[in-house]
Amino acid sequence: MKHTPLALLLLSVWWLCSCSSSNIAYFQNADVIRGMTLQEEQPLRLRPNDKINIFVNTADPLLMRQFNLFANTSSSQTVGATVIPQTSSGNVSSSSTGLMLAYTVDEQGDIDFPVLGKVAVQGMTRKEVAAYLRGRLISRDLVKDPIVTVEYVNLSVSVLGEVNRPGRIDILRDNFTVLDAIADAGDLTINGKRENVMVMREVDGEDQTYIVNLCDRQSLLLSPAFYLQQNDVVYVTPSRKRQRDANSIGNTFSQPGFWISVASLLTTVTALLLR
Repeated sequence: MKHTPLALLLLSVWWLCSCSSSNIAYFQNADVIRGMTLQEEQPLRLRPNDKINIFVNTADPLLMRQFNLFANTSSSQTVGATVIPQTSSGNVSSSSTGLMLAYTVDEQGDIDFPVLGKVAVQGMTRKEVAAYLRGRLISRDLVKDPIVTVEYVNLSVSVLGEVNRPGRIDILRDNFTVLDAIADAGDLTINGKRENVMVMREVDGEDQTYIVNLCDRQSLLLSPAFYLQQNDVVYVTPSRKRQRDANSIGNTFSQPGFWISVASLLTTVTALLLR
């Protein structure tokens, strides 16, 4: 019984330390994945309402004007195209040709392409769309040796919760991962739970939620949510400390009365030990 106050003191100190500690280190088992078979890369596949840029590069400037739609040409009224600024990543300069038109995938999964008409692109990657259009142009003897480039326009994900810059993140490349999205959002705050990052996704008309553990590299790389898809929502769960700080009633540790009680407890335990 004489050791009871000491045990209470140690238990109190342990409890306080455990409540304030958090797991903030990423990829803690990196050495475990050596030799592990990783999942295949997952390029994005087009869906209705997605927008893409399509640029056909040929040696004949007349053909280029025929297949590439810009806002300052007579073809700018083509159905299913949206005017957007052309970025420097493409093979065409907006300063010399004006604003490029983005093709919107309609509800049937088609785009309306010059000369070819309706082209079904739903479920295709951008590389598959480029290869398909190139094949159609060549097979119809419209262009001999075209270079077809397809770029994403409006694809994005939302990153919310305990990150430094929450908001919508544009997807500008294939195989866009949850790490890419978090990096673009300025990384997690110190109050974000690394082992409990939620990814919400619509799959075949149903909402699916995946839990991603940034502390476990093996499970992270094998997670079905490692590669993100357009319109995914990434939510970083706040830590218990962050939840307490946000709750005026449960904000125990920031209240002076709590620490007065702790000091009183320690004083009482010390007096009992010195008897």
